[in-house]
Amino acid sequence: MFITFEGIDGSGKSTQARLLAEALRGDGRDVVLTREPGGSPGAEEIRRLVLEGDPDRWSAETEILLFTAARRDHLERLIDPALGAGRIVISDRFADSTRMYQGLSRGDLRAVVDKLHALMIGREPDLTFIIDMDPDVGLARARGRNGSEERFEDFGAALQHRMRQGFLDLAREFPGRCRVIDGNRPVETVTAEVAGIARAALG
Repeated sequence: MFITFEGIDGSGKSTQARLLAEALRGDGRDVVLTREPGGSPGAEEIRRLVLEGDPDRWSAETEILLFTAARRDHLERLIDPALGAGRIVISDRFADSTRMYQGLSRGDLRAVVDKLHALMIGREPDLTFIIDMDPDVGLARARGRNGSEERFEDFGAALQHRMRQGFLDLAREFPGRCRVIDGNRPVETVTAEVAGIARAALG
């Protein structure tokens, strides 16, 4: 099974992806935990290009190409081989983030994202957890990390509000695989709900 976590910056999705991986490993399952952009050596190199530096460093169109290139490498080198070997793959972000951040952030480029995804990726997750979080709280959390990967946080609160609504709309667009989880609760409460849904889906 291929499981992804999505949400705005600072929503807690990275923490929840890690905790789900730990919970499923505790059940005796073989789990690969990965992230996007990244997850393979080539994709990690692209990650540094897109997540660091000035917000205006790349156009949205160029970002779509960079993220898709990173995703293709990730898919070829890690995701497909792991799934083929019968392992569970949990990824912190996947194509839905590109649909939101590049598809919506600076104009309506969603159709471009979807065409490129169909052409070069051709895979959707089996289960997607969208960790829903108050955008102002999420942005404060993200900025509090004081890391170097803050290019998208630097677009400001308005983008985070648009992205939150975009992710909620995405959940309605793909109801078969998307589960919206209230991230404005204690970490362990969120973890328990996520793990319960994942275990039921795994059977």
